[in-house]
Amino acid sequence: MNAENLRLLPPRRRWSPGAAHFVQLEGPFGMRQGGSLAAVELAYETWGTLSPTRDNVLLLCTGLSPRAHARSSADDPSPGWWEAMIGPGQAIDTDRYFVICFNNLGGCFGSTGPASFDPATGAPYRLSFPVLTIEDVAAAFKQGLADLGITRLAAVVGPSLGGMTALAIALSLPVERLAVISSAARALPFAIAIHSLQREAIRSDPGWQGGYYDDRSLPATGMRLARKIGMLSYRSAEEWRGRFGRERLAGWGGEAFGPEFEVEGYLEHHASKFVDAFDANCYLYLSRAMDLFDLAEHGGSLEKAAARITAKAALVIGVTTDILFPVDQQRCLADVLRSTGRPVEYAELTSLQGHDAFLVDIEAFAPLLSDFLSRPLA
Repeated sequence: MNAENLRLLPPRRRWSPGAAHFVQLEGPFGMRQGGSLAAVELAYETWGTLSPTRDNVLLLCTGLSPRAHARSSADDPSPGWWEAMIGPGQAIDTDRYFVICFNNLGGCFGSTGPASFDPATGAPYRLSFPVLTIEDVAAAFKQGLADLGITRLAAVVGPSLGGMTALAIALSLPVERLAVISSAARALPFAIAIHSLQREAIRSDPGWQGGYYDDRSLPATGMRLARKIGMLSYRSAEEWRGRFGRERLAGWGGEAFGPEFEVEGYLEHHASKFVDAFDANCYLYLSRAMDLFDLAEHGGSLEKAAARITAKAALVIGVTTDILFPVDQQRCLADVLRSTGRPVEYAELTSLQGHDAFLVDIEAFAPLLSDFLSRPLA
């Protein structure tokens, strides 16, 4: 089937937004590196109660692949991706804050992205979707918040890609507290190289078909490999050693060069699930957006950019075993934010789980975030 015929096929709908609400942005929506979207829809979920003065909003920015479902709710009782961190009396206290979480622009869980219909053609955008940047994601969130009557934030919190989005949000929207977790002001060569290999694995898969795949021909091998590469960068060598050692798979069938060790089976299990869990083109766009982001572009240097950030106080958390965004990047970010005279707390954790520690080591992260979000501002 050629690309022209594939344009007529409907987009895949396996990526449910769950019980998300939707906000329609008034178009056209201009993109930072050119082009525009005629219409933009953002999926979002909320927890807590909005104050009459709308001054208790906490914006939670997600990483690359999660949907907006960060915590369970009456509408969707399934556990969210940060279930243990959000709720009454939790680190992100919904008795204090009205928490809102959007699915990223460019994502595939309800927000407009490459798998969405282009209203001009009636077909999925696929690679006609404009170049996506973190600044575009932040601009969409800012407009979505404004459409919901929210023009300032009590706090913005973001891990990983979400930390970059939080920084971009704080450049233009009034923010009281900024929390950046396992993130950085820019991707450095190692992270860019990892992301590049992931994108190459997808693009090299014959099933990708130049971006014009459909349900009958998914780039499954490329997505599996991309996920495996990602998982190696998300966790630490120390954790792999402690969890798996050199244990062999039970019942290994002797397939030539097939999985023999438990760590191989673990990677294969999670990678296979990812094929149906995320759209390949959305993955490409969001991955590249992380590489394109550079806070220094907003002023000419990191120091000048930091001076434009509106937050009255900041928290930066790094993990010593994180190889994707090493702790020296978080130290640098904390120093740069501190140079502007605002109070900045920096915490360096020794969690074994590497970049993904914020999803797993709740006991270490929760007290830091809770204290920061509840402490009176100077």
